[in-house]
Amino acid sequence: MINFGLIGKSLNHSFSKTYFEKKFENLDLKNYNYHLIEMNSLDDFKNKISLFENLKGLNVTIPYKEAIIPFLDELNETAKEIGAVNCIKIIDNRLIGYNTDVYGFAQSIKPFLDTNHQRALILGNGGAAKAVEYALKKIGIEVYFVSSKIKKTKNTFFYNEINELVFNAFNLIINTSPLGMHPKENESPNLPYHLFTPNHLAFDLIYNPEQTLFLEQAKKHGALTINGLSMLQLQAEKSWDIWNNI
Repeated sequence: MINFGLIGKSLNHSFSKTYFEKKFENLDLKNYNYHLIEMNSLDDFKNKISLFENLKGLNVTIPYKEAIIPFLDELNETAKEIGAVNCIKIIDNRLIGYNTDVYGFAQSIKPFLDTNHQRALILGNGGAAKAVEYALKKIGIEVYFVSSKIKKTKNTFFYNEINELVFNAFNLIINTSPLGMHPKENESPNLPYHLFTPNHLAFDLIYNPEQTLFLEQAKKHGALTINGLSMLQLQAEKSWDIWNNI
């Protein structure tokens, strides 16, 4: 058997196993398996993955995209620049880290961007936020963060500072936090949602549920909304390419 898997703390929200199992079926790869590998911490990471023979690749999700890095033998240049990993290729027991989130996000948002989207607010400050920041800066979009957990910096707002002036200045708002993810669909970032307008584009990296409370409230006030399903599919395909070709 040839094995792949997803590392995360709680994986009941993930469509990755279903996605890859369907891919294996379509390609008639009968000896390929994709596993959900839940870990309360990374302390036992190496021992846990050693239980899977012929393990060729892993995806990494919340909350380990940054914390996984010290356990890896090598990072490709993009993952090193971003400081976050969501894809691991395993060659001769060497773990090589990549970031396919940046590709998935960039490709999924590209058709919806226009000259109105010169500045972006990123909600959250984890590994996914770093990939989104990297992708946006590459195409010349100015990036600010919104968080309640990190020290105030010149490009960071606290949630209680988000007012009409800020909303008017940032027409692209991206949720990279887990707020609203299954099974906690009744949660959402603490924003003044009535300030969304038809000029706004709201992107949520969450894909389960299909429409988060964040997107639902933004859409109610006319914003264009996108969920993270296309990003998931694109980053998954990029992972598959890395595992098999690079």
